[in-house]
Amino acid sequence: MRRGIAATALVASFALAATACGGDDSGSDKADGPVTITWWDTSNATNEAPTYQALVKEFEAANKDVKVTYVNVPFDQAQNKFDTAAGASGAPDVLRSEVGWTPAFAKKGFLLPLDGTDALTDKAKFQPSLIEQATYESKTYGVPIVTDTLALVYNKALFAKAGLTGAPKTWADLKTAAATIKAKTGVDGYWGSTQAYYAQSFLYGEGTDTVDAAAKKITVDSAPAKKAYGTWLGLFDGKGLHKADTTADAYAHIQDAFVTGKVAAIVQGPWEITNFYKGTAFKDKANLGVATVPAGSSGKAGAPTGGHNLSVYAGSDAAHQKAALKFVNFMTSAKSQTQIALKNSTLPTRDDAYTAEIKADPGLAGYQSVLPAAQPRPALPEYSSLWAPLDTELAQIAGGKESLDKGLGNAETAIAKLVPDFSK
Repeated sequence: MRRGIAATALVASFALAATACGGDDSGSDKADGPVTITWWDTSNATNEAPTYQALVKEFEAANKDVKVTYVNVPFDQAQNKFDTAAGASGAPDVLRSEVGWTPAFAKKGFLLPLDGTDALTDKAKFQPSLIEQATYESKTYGVPIVTDTLALVYNKALFAKAGLTGAPKTWADLKTAAATIKAKTGVDGYWGSTQAYYAQSFLYGEGTDTVDAAAKKITVDSAPAKKAYGTWLGLFDGKGLHKADTTADAYAHIQDAFVTGKVAAIVQGPWEITNFYKGTAFKDKANLGVATVPAGSSGKAGAPTGGHNLSVYAGSDAAHQKAALKFVNFMTSAKSQTQIALKNSTLPTRDDAYTAEIKADPGLAGYQSVLPAAQPRPALPEYSSLWAPLDTELAQIAGGKESLDKGLGNAETAIAKLVPDFSK
Protein backbone atom coordinates (compact mmCIF):
# COMPACT_ATOMS: atom_id res chain seq x y z
CA MET A 1 0.00 0.00 0.00
CA ARG A 2 0.74 3.17 -0.51
CA ARG A 3 0.08 3.67 3.18
CA GLY A 4 0.07 7.44 3.00
CA ILE A 5 -3.41 7.20 1.51
CA ALA A 6 -4.83 5.91 4.76
CA ALA A 7 -4.90 8.21 7.77
CA THR A 8 -1.92 7.61 10.08
CA ALA A 9 -2.26 8.23 13.78
CA LEU A 10 0.18 10.73 15.25
CA VAL A 11 2.46 9.43 17.98
CA ALA A 12 2.92 11.68 20.99
CA SER A 13 6.28 13.00 22.07
CA PHE A 14 8.23 11.90 19.02
CA ALA A 15 11.69 13.39 19.17
CA LEU A 16 14.09 12.76 16.32
CA ALA A 17 17.25 13.35 18.29
CA ALA A 18 16.16 11.03 21.07
CA THR A 19 15.30 8.13 18.82
CA ALA A 20 18.01 8.23 16.18
CA CYS A 21 20.50 5.43 16.64
CA GLY A 22 22.80 4.47 13.83
CA GLY A 23 26.47 5.27 14.16
CA ASP A 24 25.89 8.13 16.61
CA ASP A 25 24.43 5.85 19.28
CA SER A 26 26.91 3.00 19.07
CA GLY A 27 28.78 4.17 22.12
CA SER A 28 25.73 3.80 24.38
CA ASP A 29 25.94 -0.01 24.46
CA LYS A 30 27.93 -1.59 27.24
CA ALA A 31 30.78 -3.78 26.08
CA ASP A 32 29.38 -6.82 27.90
CA GLY A 33 25.71 -6.00 27.35
CA PRO A 34 23.25 -6.31 24.49
CA VAL A 35 23.48 -4.17 21.37
CA THR A 36 20.61 -1.70 21.21
CA ILE A 37 19.20 -0.96 17.78
CA THR A 38 16.48 1.49 16.84
CA TRP A 39 13.60 0.60 14.52
CA TRP A 40 11.38 3.19 12.91
CA ASP A 41 8.04 1.53 12.24
CA THR A 42 5.77 3.49 9.90
CA SER A 43 2.64 1.39 10.36
CA ASN A 44 -0.67 2.74 11.63
CA ALA A 45 -0.12 3.46 15.31
CA THR A 46 -3.59 2.34 16.36
CA ASN A 47 -4.48 -0.63 14.15
CA GLU A 48 -1.11 -2.16 13.27
CA ALA A 49 1.67 -1.04 15.60
CA PRO A 50 0.64 -3.22 18.59
CA THR A 51 1.30 -6.34 16.51
CA TYR A 52 4.79 -5.15 15.63
CA GLN A 53 5.50 -4.21 19.25
CA ALA A 54 4.53 -7.70 20.34
CA LEU A 55 6.91 -9.19 17.79
CA VAL A 56 9.72 -6.97 19.04
CA LYS A 57 9.24 -8.48 22.50
CA GLU A 58 9.31 -11.99 21.02
CA PHE A 59 12.54 -11.18 19.21
CA GLU A 60 14.19 -9.77 22.33
CA ALA A 61 13.14 -12.82 24.36
CA ALA A 62 14.77 -15.11 21.81
CA ASN A 63 17.84 -12.90 21.27
CA LYS A 64 19.19 -11.71 24.60
CA ASP A 65 22.14 -10.03 22.88
CA VAL A 66 19.92 -7.48 21.11
CA LYS A 67 17.56 -4.80 22.40
CA VAL A 68 15.20 -2.94 20.09
CA THR A 69 14.13 0.64 20.65
CA TYR A 70 10.76 0.77 18.92
CA VAL A 71 9.60 4.09 17.48
CA ASN A 72 6.37 4.51 15.57
CA VAL A 73 6.87 7.33 13.08
CA PRO A 74 3.83 8.76 11.25
CA PHE A 75 4.01 7.53 7.68
CA ASP A 76 3.50 10.95 6.13
CA GLN A 77 6.54 12.27 8.01
CA ALA A 78 8.88 9.30 7.87
CA GLN A 79 10.39 9.73 4.42
CA ASN A 80 11.58 13.27 5.08
CA LYS A 81 12.67 12.48 8.64
CA PHE A 82 14.77 9.53 7.51
CA ASP A 83 16.23 11.52 4.63
CA THR A 84 17.31 14.24 7.07
CA ALA A 85 18.57 11.84 9.73
CA ALA A 86 20.51 9.65 7.29
CA GLY A 87 22.16 12.67 5.74
CA ALA A 88 23.38 13.65 9.20
CA SER A 89 24.53 10.10 10.06
CA GLY A 90 21.94 9.73 12.78
CA ALA A 91 19.29 7.50 11.25
CA PRO A 92 17.66 4.45 12.86
CA ASP A 93 19.32 1.10 12.30
CA VAL A 94 16.17 -0.34 10.68
CA LEU A 95 13.48 1.45 8.69
CA ARG A 96 10.11 0.21 7.55
CA SER A 97 10.37 1.75 4.11
CA GLU A 98 7.55 2.15 1.63
CA VAL A 99 8.53 0.28 -1.55
CA GLY A 100 8.87 3.52 -3.48
CA TRP A 101 11.33 4.95 -0.98
CA THR A 102 13.72 2.01 -1.10
CA PRO A 103 15.44 2.73 -4.44
CA ALA A 104 15.52 6.45 -3.68
CA PHE A 105 17.33 5.94 -0.38
CA ALA A 106 19.58 3.30 -1.97
CA LYS A 107 20.61 5.77 -4.65
CA LYS A 108 21.71 8.19 -1.93
CA GLY A 109 23.81 5.48 -0.26
CA PHE A 110 21.69 5.43 2.90
CA LEU A 111 20.86 1.70 2.83
CA LEU A 112 22.96 -1.40 3.26
CA PRO A 113 22.94 -3.96 0.40
CA LEU A 114 21.39 -7.11 1.85
CA ASP A 115 22.38 -9.80 -0.64
CA GLY A 116 24.24 -12.61 1.11
CA THR A 117 23.44 -11.29 4.60
CA ASP A 118 21.40 -12.86 7.40
CA ALA A 119 18.46 -10.65 6.42
CA LEU A 120 18.02 -12.40 3.08
CA THR A 121 18.72 -16.04 3.85
CA ASP A 122 15.21 -16.91 2.60
CA LYS A 123 15.36 -14.73 -0.52
CA ALA A 124 14.00 -17.48 -2.80
CA LYS A 125 10.82 -17.78 -0.71
CA PHE A 126 9.69 -14.20 -1.34
CA GLN A 127 7.55 -13.26 -4.31
CA PRO A 128 10.06 -12.39 -7.07
CA SER A 129 8.29 -9.19 -8.10
CA LEU A 130 8.61 -7.88 -4.54
CA ILE A 131 12.32 -8.59 -4.40
CA GLU A 132 12.55 -6.83 -7.78
CA GLN A 133 10.95 -3.74 -6.24
CA ALA A 134 13.51 -3.77 -3.44
CA THR A 135 16.39 -3.90 -5.93
CA TYR A 136 18.40 -0.97 -7.22
CA GLU A 137 21.26 -1.36 -9.68
CA SER A 138 21.31 -5.14 -9.18
CA LYS A 139 21.55 -5.00 -5.38
CA THR A 140 18.76 -5.73 -2.89
CA TYR A 141 18.19 -3.00 -0.31
CA GLY A 142 15.06 -4.19 1.45
CA VAL A 143 13.28 -7.34 2.62
CA PRO A 144 9.52 -7.24 1.88
CA ILE A 145 7.46 -7.47 5.07
CA VAL A 146 3.96 -6.64 3.76
CA THR A 147 2.60 -6.17 0.28
CA ASP A 148 -0.58 -4.84 -1.23
CA THR A 149 -2.31 -3.88 -4.42
CA LEU A 150 -5.61 -2.34 -5.37
CA ALA A 151 -8.73 -4.36 -6.12
CA LEU A 152 -12.35 -3.73 -6.99
CA VAL A 153 -14.11 -4.42 -3.71
CA TYR A 154 -17.86 -4.82 -3.83
CA ASN A 155 -20.94 -5.52 -1.76
CA LYS A 156 -22.11 -8.99 -2.80
CA ALA A 157 -25.61 -8.47 -1.39
CA LEU A 158 -26.20 -5.30 -3.40
CA PHE A 159 -24.83 -6.93 -6.54
CA ALA A 160 -27.13 -9.92 -6.02
CA LYS A 161 -30.13 -7.66 -5.39
CA ALA A 162 -29.41 -6.01 -8.74
CA GLY A 163 -29.24 -9.41 -10.43
CA LEU A 164 -25.47 -9.31 -10.96
CA THR A 165 -23.67 -12.60 -10.42
CA GLY A 166 -20.09 -11.36 -10.30
CA ALA A 167 -17.70 -8.46 -10.57
CA PRO A 168 -17.39 -6.54 -13.87
CA LYS A 169 -14.38 -7.47 -15.98
CA THR A 170 -13.91 -4.14 -17.79
CA TRP A 171 -14.45 -0.47 -16.96
CA ALA A 172 -17.22 -0.43 -19.56
CA ASP A 173 -18.89 -3.35 -17.76
CA LEU A 174 -18.57 -1.47 -14.47
CA LYS A 175 -20.37 1.53 -15.93
CA THR A 176 -23.23 -0.70 -17.04
CA ALA A 177 -23.31 -2.51 -13.69
CA ALA A 178 -23.45 0.79 -11.79
CA ALA A 179 -26.54 1.87 -13.72
CA THR A 180 -28.21 -1.47 -13.06
CA ILE A 181 -27.44 -1.33 -9.33
CA LYS A 182 -28.85 2.18 -9.10
CA ALA A 183 -32.04 1.16 -10.90
CA LYS A 184 -32.56 -1.98 -8.81
CA THR A 185 -31.41 -0.85 -5.37
CA GLY A 186 -31.38 2.95 -5.36
CA VAL A 187 -27.72 2.86 -4.29
CA ASP A 188 -24.83 4.21 -6.37
CA GLY A 189 -22.93 1.39 -8.02
CA TYR A 190 -19.43 2.91 -7.98
CA TRP A 191 -17.49 5.78 -6.45
CA GLY A 192 -14.02 6.47 -7.83
CA SER A 193 -11.06 8.35 -6.41
CA THR A 194 -9.31 11.36 -7.92
CA GLN A 195 -5.94 10.35 -6.42
CA ALA A 196 -3.23 9.45 -8.90
CA TYR A 197 -2.38 6.17 -7.19
CA TYR A 198 -5.92 4.93 -7.74
CA ALA A 199 -5.98 6.17 -11.32
CA GLN A 200 -2.83 4.18 -12.09
CA SER A 201 -4.89 1.09 -12.95
CA PHE A 202 -6.48 2.95 -15.84
CA LEU A 203 -3.02 3.53 -17.32
CA TYR A 204 -2.16 -0.15 -17.02
CA GLY A 205 -5.47 -0.94 -18.71
CA GLU A 206 -4.22 0.89 -21.80
CA GLY A 207 -0.75 -0.63 -21.63
CA THR A 208 0.99 2.54 -20.50
CA ASP A 209 2.35 4.37 -17.44
CA THR A 210 3.26 7.89 -16.36
CA VAL A 211 6.77 7.29 -17.70
CA ASP A 212 8.59 4.68 -19.73
CA ALA A 213 11.57 4.16 -17.41
CA ALA A 214 13.48 1.95 -19.87
CA ALA A 215 13.16 4.45 -22.72
CA LYS A 216 13.55 7.43 -20.34
CA LYS A 217 10.45 9.03 -21.76
CA ILE A 218 7.52 10.85 -20.11
CA THR A 219 4.29 9.23 -21.29
CA VAL A 220 1.67 10.82 -19.04
CA ASP A 221 0.38 12.99 -21.91
CA SER A 222 0.59 10.28 -24.60
CA ALA A 223 -2.42 9.09 -26.59
CA PRO A 224 -2.82 5.87 -24.54
CA ALA A 225 -2.59 7.85 -21.30
CA LYS A 226 -5.21 10.32 -22.48
CA LYS A 227 -7.48 7.41 -23.32
CA ALA A 228 -6.89 5.91 -19.88
CA TYR A 229 -7.64 9.13 -18.04
CA GLY A 230 -10.62 9.72 -20.28
CA THR A 231 -12.07 6.41 -19.08
CA TRP A 232 -11.27 7.37 -15.48
CA LEU A 233 -13.02 10.73 -15.91
CA GLY A 234 -16.06 9.10 -17.47
CA LEU A 235 -16.70 7.10 -14.30
CA PHE A 236 -17.65 10.23 -12.36
CA ASP A 237 -20.67 11.01 -14.53
CA GLY A 238 -23.59 8.75 -15.31
CA LYS A 239 -26.38 6.76 -13.69
CA GLY A 240 -25.15 5.01 -10.58
CA LEU A 241 -21.75 6.73 -10.72
CA HIS A 242 -20.98 9.01 -7.81
CA LYS A 243 -19.63 12.43 -8.73
CA ALA A 244 -16.00 13.22 -7.98
CA ASP A 245 -15.13 14.30 -4.46
CA THR A 246 -12.20 16.71 -4.55
CA THR A 247 -12.29 17.67 -0.88
CA ALA A 248 -9.50 16.92 1.57
CA ASP A 249 -11.70 14.29 3.20
CA ALA A 250 -12.57 12.45 0.00
CA TYR A 251 -10.82 9.24 1.04
CA ALA A 252 -12.84 9.02 4.26
CA HIS A 253 -16.09 9.86 2.47
CA ILE A 254 -15.64 7.08 -0.09
CA GLN A 255 -14.60 4.55 2.53
CA ASP A 256 -17.52 5.38 4.82
CA ALA A 257 -20.05 5.14 2.00
CA PHE A 258 -18.79 1.68 1.08
CA VAL A 259 -18.71 0.16 4.56
CA THR A 260 -22.21 1.47 5.34
CA GLY A 261 -23.72 0.11 2.13
CA LYS A 262 -24.32 3.48 0.49
CA VAL A 263 -22.23 2.58 -2.54
CA ALA A 264 -21.84 -0.90 -4.00
CA ALA A 265 -18.23 -0.86 -5.22
CA ILE A 266 -14.99 1.08 -4.91
CA VAL A 267 -11.34 0.49 -5.69
CA GLN A 268 -9.38 -0.02 -2.49
CA GLY A 269 -6.38 -1.77 -0.93
CA PRO A 270 -6.09 -4.48 1.74
CA TRP A 271 -4.97 -2.01 4.38
CA GLU A 272 -8.69 -1.28 4.83
CA ILE A 273 -9.81 -4.90 5.37
CA THR A 274 -10.07 -4.44 9.13
CA ASN A 275 -12.16 -1.32 8.64
CA PHE A 276 -14.37 -3.03 6.06
CA TYR A 277 -15.36 -5.57 8.69
CA LYS A 278 -16.19 -2.82 11.19
CA GLY A 279 -18.81 -1.42 8.81
CA THR A 280 -22.49 -2.35 8.97
CA ALA A 281 -22.42 -3.69 5.41
CA PHE A 282 -19.77 -6.29 6.23
CA LYS A 283 -20.65 -7.63 9.64
CA ASP A 284 -20.91 -10.82 7.64
CA LYS A 285 -17.37 -10.94 6.26
CA ALA A 286 -18.53 -13.18 3.43
CA ASN A 287 -20.42 -10.22 1.96
CA LEU A 288 -17.11 -8.65 0.91
CA GLY A 289 -16.27 -9.31 -2.72
CA VAL A 290 -12.72 -8.78 -3.97
CA ALA A 291 -11.87 -8.83 -7.67
CA THR A 292 -9.08 -7.71 -9.98
CA VAL A 293 -9.56 -4.11 -11.05
CA PRO A 294 -11.43 -3.94 -14.38
CA ALA A 295 -9.48 -4.03 -17.62
CA GLY A 296 -9.13 -1.21 -20.11
CA SER A 297 -9.69 -1.32 -23.86
CA SER A 298 -6.40 -3.18 -24.33
CA GLY A 299 -7.82 -6.08 -22.36
CA LYS A 300 -5.16 -5.62 -19.72
CA ALA A 301 -5.98 -5.34 -16.04
CA GLY A 302 -3.62 -4.49 -13.24
CA ALA A 303 -2.92 -2.28 -10.28
CA PRO A 304 0.24 -0.90 -8.70
CA THR A 305 2.12 -3.06 -6.21
CA GLY A 306 2.57 -1.38 -2.87
CA GLY A 307 3.81 -2.44 0.51
CA HIS A 308 6.82 -2.03 2.74
CA ASN A 309 10.33 -3.34 3.08
CA LEU A 310 12.60 -3.50 6.09
CA SER A 311 15.88 -1.79 5.27
CA VAL A 312 19.12 -1.43 7.23
CA TYR A 313 20.95 1.87 7.62
CA ALA A 314 24.36 1.87 5.93
CA GLY A 315 25.70 4.38 8.45
CA SER A 316 25.40 2.09 11.48
CA ASP A 317 28.55 0.42 12.79
CA ALA A 318 29.26 -3.29 12.25
CA ALA A 319 27.78 -4.43 15.57
CA HIS A 320 24.53 -2.57 15.00
CA GLN A 321 24.27 -3.78 11.42
CA LYS A 322 24.75 -7.38 12.51
CA ALA A 323 21.99 -7.03 15.10
CA ALA A 324 19.76 -5.22 12.61
CA LEU A 325 20.17 -7.97 10.02
CA LYS A 326 19.17 -10.59 12.58
CA PHE A 327 16.12 -8.52 13.51
CA VAL A 328 15.04 -8.07 9.87
CA ASN A 329 15.31 -11.82 9.31
CA PHE A 330 13.06 -12.48 12.30
CA MET A 331 10.45 -9.87 11.38
CA THR A 332 10.15 -11.05 7.78
CA SER A 333 10.06 -14.78 8.56
CA ALA A 334 7.04 -16.85 7.57
CA LYS A 335 6.00 -17.18 11.22
CA SER A 336 6.15 -13.43 11.87
CA GLN A 337 4.39 -12.56 8.63
CA THR A 338 1.59 -15.00 9.43
CA GLN A 339 1.12 -13.37 12.81
CA ILE A 340 1.11 -9.90 11.24
CA ALA A 341 -1.44 -10.94 8.63
CA LEU A 342 -3.84 -12.47 11.14
CA LYS A 343 -3.65 -9.52 13.52
CA ASN A 344 -3.50 -6.65 11.01
CA SER A 345 -5.25 -8.11 7.94
CA THR A 346 -2.26 -7.33 5.74
CA LEU A 347 -0.78 -9.48 2.99
CA PRO A 348 2.38 -11.54 3.52
CA THR A 349 5.19 -11.32 0.99
CA ARG A 350 6.12 -14.99 0.91
CA ASP A 351 3.95 -17.95 -0.09
CA ASP A 352 4.82 -20.08 2.96
CA ALA A 353 3.14 -17.46 5.18
CA TYR A 354 -0.27 -17.97 3.56
CA THR A 355 -1.59 -20.53 6.01
CA ALA A 356 -5.03 -22.15 5.91
CA GLU A 357 -6.18 -19.74 8.61
CA ILE A 358 -5.18 -16.74 6.52
CA LYS A 359 -6.86 -18.13 3.43
CA ALA A 360 -10.08 -18.59 5.42
CA ASP A 361 -10.42 -14.81 5.69
CA PRO A 362 -12.45 -13.57 2.68
CA GLY A 363 -10.56 -10.31 2.49
CA LEU A 364 -7.07 -11.75 2.72
CA ALA A 365 -7.90 -14.62 0.38
CA GLY A 366 -9.50 -12.22 -2.07
CA TYR A 367 -6.52 -9.91 -2.19
CA GLN A 368 -4.13 -12.82 -2.50
CA SER A 369 -6.06 -13.88 -5.60
CA VAL A 370 -5.55 -10.50 -7.30
CA LEU A 371 -1.83 -10.21 -6.50
CA PRO A 372 -0.77 -11.93 -9.78
CA ALA A 373 -2.21 -8.95 -11.70
CA ALA A 374 -0.25 -6.42 -9.63
CA GLN A 375 2.33 -4.41 -11.54
CA PRO A 376 5.77 -3.91 -9.94
CA ARG A 377 7.10 -0.38 -10.02
CA PRO A 378 10.17 0.34 -12.14
CA ALA A 379 13.47 0.74 -10.29
CA LEU A 380 13.31 4.49 -10.70
CA PRO A 381 14.14 6.41 -7.51
CA GLU A 382 11.89 9.31 -8.51
CA TYR A 383 8.91 7.12 -9.47
CA SER A 384 6.80 7.59 -6.34
CA SER A 385 7.20 11.36 -6.52
CA LEU A 386 5.58 11.39 -9.97
CA TRP A 387 2.13 10.92 -8.45
CA ALA A 388 2.24 14.26 -6.59
CA PRO A 389 1.76 16.50 -9.67
CA LEU A 390 -0.99 14.19 -10.87
CA ASP A 391 -2.80 14.36 -7.53
CA THR A 392 -3.10 18.10 -8.07
CA GLU A 393 -4.05 17.98 -11.74
CA LEU A 394 -6.50 15.07 -11.55
CA ALA A 395 -8.48 16.81 -8.83
CA GLN A 396 -8.68 19.91 -11.03
CA ILE A 397 -9.79 17.83 -14.00
CA ALA A 398 -12.37 15.80 -12.07
CA GLY A 399 -13.71 18.98 -10.47
CA GLY A 400 -14.27 20.56 -13.89
CA LYS A 401 -11.73 23.33 -13.28
CA GLU A 402 -9.51 22.41 -16.22
CA SER A 403 -9.66 20.20 -19.28
CA LEU A 404 -8.08 16.78 -19.52
CA ASP A 405 -5.59 18.03 -22.10
CA LYS A 406 -4.55 21.02 -20.00
CA GLY A 407 -4.27 19.01 -16.81
CA LEU A 408 -2.14 16.28 -18.35
CA GLY A 409 0.00 18.91 -20.06
CA ASN A 410 0.59 20.56 -16.70
CA ALA A 411 1.44 17.19 -15.16
CA GLU A 412 3.92 16.48 -17.95
CA THR A 413 5.67 19.79 -17.31
CA ALA A 414 5.89 19.13 -13.58
CA ILE A 415 7.12 15.55 -14.06
CA ALA A 416 9.80 16.77 -16.47
CA LYS A 417 11.32 18.74 -13.59
CA LEU A 418 11.46 15.59 -11.45
CA VAL A 419 13.13 13.49 -14.17
CA PRO A 420 15.04 16.11 -16.19
CA ASP A 421 16.92 13.51 -18.23
CA PHE A 422 13.66 12.06 -19.62
CA SER A 423 12.32 13.17 -22.99
CA LYS A 424 8.71 14.13 -23.64
